[in-house]
Amino acid sequence: MSKDAELVKKLKDPKEKDKAFSELLDVYQERLYWHIRKLVVTHENADDVLQNTFIRVYKSIQNFEGKSALHTWMYRIAYNESMRLLEKNNKKSFESIDEISSSYLEVLFEDEYFDGNEIQKKLHKIIDGFKEKQKRVFQMKYFDDLSFRQISEILNVSESTLKSTYYTAVKIIEEKIFK
Repeated sequence: MSKDAELVKKLKDPKEKDKAFSELLDVYQERLYWHIRKLVVTHENADDVLQNTFIRVYKSIQNFEGKSALHTWMYRIAYNESMRLLEKNNKKSFESIDEISSSYLEVLFEDEYFDGNEIQKKLHKIIDGFKEKQKRVFQMKYFDDLSFRQISEILNVSESTLKSTYYTAVKIIEEKIFK
């Protein structure tokens, strides 16, 4: 039995659930934080989404059927929670998609935790210019090192479509990064 399968078994056992959940946090908290952080940009928003993600995981672990890997299931929850927050914030704060993109880059470059050099800044500007779907696919593959199968499960999109989307993004980056 794999470590994740053992962990799920413990999480579904009422006697072991709290201890197992602590173990789950130890294993996945940082990876999920950075996945979320790329989506919602700010540390404060990432913390909020991460907390909501783990609350949802805790409450719904009984419904986890094991059709995908545990981390894939949690990434999907984190992705959905991130999209909820972004949708809520975007409705409140911005009038156009250009304002959202501009605000994203300002927040990222002013963030004390972002220590990127000029190439990294250029990369983020290029990625920011992608359509939403292309941006998410690229981030999950490049930054989170998820497989196309995992991304397919998270986004509910075929692997061939994801590959095409990703490699198109890579080509665009290669063309623009050294201009």
